[in-house]
Amino acid sequence: MRKILHTAHIYMIVGVVSGLYYREITKLNDFTGDTQLGVVHTHLLTLGMLFFLIVLMLEKTFTLTAGKLFTWFFWVYNAGLALTVLMMTVHGTQTVLGVQTSPVISGIAGLGHILLTVGLILLFTDLGKRLPAKTG
Repeated sequence: MRKILHTAHIYMIVGVVSGLYYREITKLNDFTGDTQLGVVHTHLLTLGMLFFLIVLMLEKTFTLTAGKLFTWFFWVYNAGLALTVLMMTVHGTQTVLGVQTSPVISGIAGLGHILLTVGLILLFTDLGKRLPAKTG
C-alpha cells in the first residue's frame, strides 16, 4: 500500500512542478498561444495522483496487490503515463520555443497512450478477479 501512496505523492509533486514549468517558460518567452504544456499539469494530477489515490482505496478494499496482474498493471500504466507526459512536455516546449516538432513525438505519445490502455485493462482484470463471486 505504501508503494501506491508514494506513487500518488510523486505524481502530485511532478504535477505541481510541471505547472510551474509551464508558467515560467511561457512567461520567459512571452508566449501567449496554445501549447500542450498547459495540460501536462492536469494529466499528472488526474491520471497520476488522483488515479493512484483511487487505486489505494481499491487496494484497501479488495487487496489488489495480491493478484498476479497488479505488478504488470503498475509498471505498464506508469510507463505509459510517463511516456505520454514526457512527449507532451517535449512537444509543448518546442511549441513555446518556436522549434519545428517531429511527427515521431506524436507517435511516441501514441505508444504511451497504448500502454496506458493496456495498464487499465490489466487493472480492471485484476479488480474483477479480486471481487467476491456473484451470488443469487
